[in-house]
Amino acid sequence: MKRLKNLAKIFSFKSEYDNSGLFVTLEELLEQKRYVAYLRALTRRLATSNQAGDVKSAFKGRGVELEEIRSYTFGDDVRDIDWRVTARKDTPFTKLYAEEKDREIYLLLNLSPEMAFGTRKELKSAAAAKIAALLSWLVLENKDRLGCVIFDGRQNYVYKPQNHLANMIAVFKKIAAVSQGILHAPEPREESFAKSVKLLQKNIKSQATVFIISDFLNFDEELKKAVAGLSKKTKVYMINVFDVLEENAPKAGEYMAEDRGRRVVFDSTSKQFQKAYRAYFALRRHEVKDFALKFGCRYLEVRTDIELYKQLKAV
Repeated sequence: MKRLKNLAKIFSFKSEYDNSGLFVTLEELLEQKRYVAYLRALTRRLATSNQAGDVKSAFKGRGVELEEIRSYTFGDDVRDIDWRVTARKDTPFTKLYAEEKDREIYLLLNLSPEMAFGTRKELKSAAAAKIAALLSWLVLENKDRLGCVIFDGRQNYVYKPQNHLANMIAVFKKIAAVSQGILHAPEPREESFAKSVKLLQKNIKSQATVFIISDFLNFDEELKKAVAGLSKKTKVYMINVFDVLEENAPKAGEYMAEDRGRRVVFDSTSKQFQKAYRAYFALRRHEVKDFALKFGCRYLEVRTDIELYKQLKAV
């Protein structure tokens, strides 16, 4: 029999920070600002692309909402000229776009102890926190108002929408504290993430946009009902954070895993096990994705071991 090994010892974390991807610091969250320029270019392409789909980008960009087409006048941006109408009328026409100002964008961040799992680069909780920070910088740059609800598995920390740096820093400090605190959290009470969604639904305005950042592992009927209700009131983006070990089984061998004091030994050698393992994750992932499509939510998957800003190109 092959020697039993602990999964946590097989996969090593790689990070430039001393915390080795176990949690995030305020400095790491502030550092996410450097990726905004890259993300801005991607969101602009999405907003103006014919392949963008039915759900528009959450962030402002040129050409998001067409209002009317009128004759070109001196001072109009030449990039907005409608060349088809211009050719047909034999005189310049330009497109006018409805300007969206002072929108409210909420981040609903799941940092419960169940998110403190990872085998490559960083934990899901750390990746989720960085995603929230990157989106926050983008919200601030677009002069929208940032609101946030942080769920730590036991309670919610609510930040009302504001458009200034001090509010964002306060959100970052709480995210960093919760990210570190869940590693030493006691046995969590049976609190549902659905309550966080319901809390937001009760207080949010209809024209707002919500980013739900979670692993959606416990995507039960209560949570589905809550997200469905929220999607009827506002635009919802579901960002599913997962670890590579949740998608693919570990290398052939016998392993011992532990969860809340319960130990399980399993053998990943057989092809049947490998296939069943992948099928389970795929089924769960498709369930969340199909739900998002059904209720008009934008769905995005983010893996913890790949650069986050590269995966957020569909935001």
